[in-house]
Amino acid sequence: MTTNAIAAVLRDGDGKFELEEVKLGPLASDELLVKVIGAGMCHTDLLMRNPEYIAQMGPLILGHEGSGIVEEVGSSVRGIEVGDHVLISFDSCGRCRNCRAGIPSYCDEFFARNTTGRRADLSTSAIDRNGLPLANRWFGQSSFATHAIATERNLVVVDKSLPLELLGPLGCGLQTGAGSVMNEMKLAAGQSIAVFGAGGVGLAAVMAAKAAGARDIVVVDLVDARLETALEVGATRTVRGDTPDLVEAIKNGGRGFDFSFETTAVASVITTAVSILDIPGKAVLVGGGQAKFEIDPTLLTGRTVTFALDGSSTPQIFLPQLLDLWQRGWFPFDKLVQTYPLEQINQAVEDSLSGKTIKPVLTPAQH
Repeated sequence: MTTNAIAAVLRDGDGKFELEEVKLGPLASDELLVKVIGAGMCHTDLLMRNPEYIAQMGPLILGHEGSGIVEEVGSSVRGIEVGDHVLISFDSCGRCRNCRAGIPSYCDEFFARNTTGRRADLSTSAIDRNGLPLANRWFGQSSFATHAIATERNLVVVDKSLPLELLGPLGCGLQTGAGSVMNEMKLAAGQSIAVFGAGGVGLAAVMAAKAAGARDIVVVDLVDARLETALEVGATRTVRGDTPDLVEAIKNGGRGFDFSFETTAVASVITTAVSILDIPGKAVLVGGGQAKFEIDPTLLTGRTVTFALDGSSTPQIFLPQLLDLWQRGWFPFDKLVQTYPLEQINQAVEDSLSGKTIKPVLTPAQH
């Protein structure tokens, strides 16, 4: 069975999305069709507007953090039913060593399933009005559309009383920020953290650090409005990124931080994120980009640097934990969200890049 949908398709190097009629399906036995209610816009989606990437991947539907209602279920799916309300997160195979060890964000097939826009076997399940294939499995979902195809592995069933439109961003950006603090750093009460970049990912880390009991949460950014928001959601202090002698300004006379969290992928910022650490200390990097950075090995004395995918999370375990924190008032991510109808996707891109909106969320079901 196939389904007609409206999708925001990226075709050209101008980086503009065009709404098009597409046909999705038929489903493979392990797949499900989801009516998309909310779809968060993440920096990783914006990176894909690079003409070189589009030339390599072909026309594609982006969107990799969604929420919606299940409308059709493949023959081998057992844990999810038609009518279930779900969050859509990253995909994983469920069979490899890391999946079986409970770390699916490091699945052997992670990049094949999530960054090609295709299934693991490189096939697609969407065609445009001319019958030509579209890449429609970006992070196992491609949720910038009225409908998306996903698998049981990247869906999380949630209570039907929750506001699905608001919950779209939980599946990637917010999970990445909060999970990096809670799962990768395992930050404990009384410890300290410096967060570089006050976008949705960075501010999710701030909220998670506050919920975990951090004593010092310093946020670094170049946009004053975002620094103000950081203080509203849990930062104890902020520093503009263009401050002279930035390392000392961040340390503020102290010996350094237990952790740093780097979201920008800017080489100089990564170096700063390592330089402000105490000994021992750990820097967690998550920014997507092609920047390379060089570092004096002695700067790593007693310090650890790692790159984390999706907050080192298992979505079916961690996303319900975030929802619980939100319901208790300890993870107020709703303060970051601004909704846009699907037809305003290009405006949402502009507002995200300018810093006007921290977390744009598209509402395709209203199309």
